[in-house]
Amino acid sequence: QVQLVESGGGLVQAGGSLRLSCAASGLTFRNYAMGWFRQALGKEREFVAAIGWSGGRTFYADSVKGRFTISRDNAKNTVYLQMNSLKPEDTTIYYCAARRTSRVPITEDEYDYWGQGTQVTVSS
Repeated sequence: QVQLVESGGGLVQAGGSLRLSCAASGLTFRNYAMGWFRQALGKEREFVAAIGWSGGRTFYADSVKGRFTISRDNAKNTVYLQMNSLKPEDTTIYYCAARRTSRVPITEDEYDYWGQGTQVTVSS
């Protein structure tokens, strides 16, 4: 049974940093592309960042480019999202997702497995 468990969310002031983690189990992690998405209440889920199975390819939404960094540790079955220079508009629930593929998907419907989400709140 595949499980993705996010952690690291919380409350931070604008300009601050947080690092989200997503621990995966029940799958051969190194064969999976991983993504981060976010969804505010009443809005559609939004792509944030994605990383290929080897970590060599990454993609970012324009809204986070230069501020967020996605990375992975295949030995620990974990993907990370380092978030710097946080803004109040980054406040929402963040989800990680997994897809067994050599590509790097950036749309929600390309991912097969999802975590339960972690709340990030940025105060102004």
